Amino acid sequence: MEREVDVVVVGGGPVGENVADRARAGGLDVVLVEHELVGGECSYWACVPSKTLLRSAAALRAARRVPGAAEAITGELDVAAVLRRRDFWVSDWTDDGAAKWVAGAGIGLERGHGRLDGPRRVVVEHPDGSEVTLVARHAVVLSTGSDPVIPPVVGLAEAEPWTSRDATSVQHPPARLAIIGGGVVACEMATAYAGFGTQVTVLARSGLLGRMEAFAGEAVAAGLRGLGATVRLGVEPTQVERNASGEVVITLDDESTVTADEVLVATGRTPRSRTVGLESVGLEPGSWLTVDETMLVADAQGDGEWLYGVGDVNHRALLTHEGKYQGRAAGDVIVARALGRPVDATPWGVHAATADHAAVPQVVFAEPECVSVGLTEAEAARAAVEVRIADVPMQSASGAGILADGYEGRARLVVDAERGVVLGATFVGQDVAELLHAATVAVVGEVPVDRLWHAVPAFPTMSEVWLRLLEDLGRPKAAA
Repeated sequence: MEREVDVVVVGGGPVGENVADRARAGGLDVVLVEHELVGGECSYWACVPSKTLLRSAAALRAARRVPGAAEAITGELDVAAVLRRRDFWVSDWTDDGAAKWVAGAGIGLERGHGRLDGPRRVVVEHPDGSEVTLVARHAVVLSTGSDPVIPPVVGLAEAEPWTSRDATSVQHPPARLAIIGGGVVACEMATAYAGFGTQVTVLARSGLLGRMEAFAGEAVAAGLRGLGATVRLGVEPTQVERNASGEVVITLDDESTVTADEVLVATGRTPRSRTVGLESVGLEPGSWLTVDETMLVADAQGDGEWLYGVGDVNHRALLTHEGKYQGRAAGDVIVARALGRPVDATPWGVHAATADHAAVPQVVFAEPECVSVGLTEAEAARAAVEVRIADVPMQSASGAGILADGYEGRARLVVDAERGVVLGATFVGQDVAELLHAATVAVVGEVPVDRLWHAVPAFPTMSEVWLRLLEDLGRPKAAA
């Protein structure tokens, strides 16, 4: 069976949903193709369940830092209740609600595995083995995401390691968990499982959170140790074995061993593009997709502008919120091109998705929270940009001390010395996530630092740390 539609979106996660929604709102006939659950990785196995697993223990720790509330706590974390709440938030791994939204938005849904079969053609193999070929009049969008990487360590694959999906969908937390890696997934899952009472061991070949300011990773390492976890830096596994008792024995490059009940591998991602038919349009299967500012895939065979790569698969920023941003932009671009309008006529303009390079916001829900946007001091140095740095303790804002006794944290601004605008910001400490969007607006909007003096933070909130940062930079320039 074969039928024509305006747009085919392969991958029904949040990114694909945003593309489909924008294209449909623009009047195009859109079909979404999904082989698992509508809502994708983020909704069922990543962002939503991981943050739900983290929240209860974080709230308990927060209460224990406030006299009066601390005395009211009479028990320990109810792990079973945490898992039940996680099950609610992932809808017990059913997508009825998401599928209902798709239908309500007027978007078609094909359940099955989609693959390119030449320019503008997508073959969908349904679970029952039947097939349908969708021919796109205007665009095919690949929003297929990414998969975890299992590094080639001797015996690791055979030991049946956990990936992030296993960690977030757990039904019975193990007594001992080893985590290989030092990035966001490793730090968040170490925090979550330490909160459950699991004996956690983190094994990282360098520091934690290497893409953030160094003090962020150092704070998380200290925080994890404070939760009872073991954090070993500068080590790598050389061999992994699951023994006859079911234990996982990890041999490290310093010849020491770590024994655990399960091992979580959190060492990076690879594009989910190996089985989507890239070879049929002259592209390399399993490769990251190279795209331009409008998310159009470079070098795809076929006439016209028809193939787009959005979200993780283009490797610009492996974050759900950035993928959704790209999806909204790409959907509007597709509508503009379909209707013969210039791309500049969209709300996004021709540089629809370039902000994902300059101002990518990220939150790490570890102990403590770490948030960042824009350039770090080291990244600015590599770019040969002369900068001024503001560094202050979070507790310099009265709101931090009111929030929690013994509050510790740190804030940094990276400022372009010549232009006087904020290039990057990092905040570390309890509940700093809500400070991030103000920093993102400052970076994206290129707000002059001198103007920020007039953005008065309310007292006594943690936002007053912005005033402390400005004071660290120095007084505003006198009017000419």
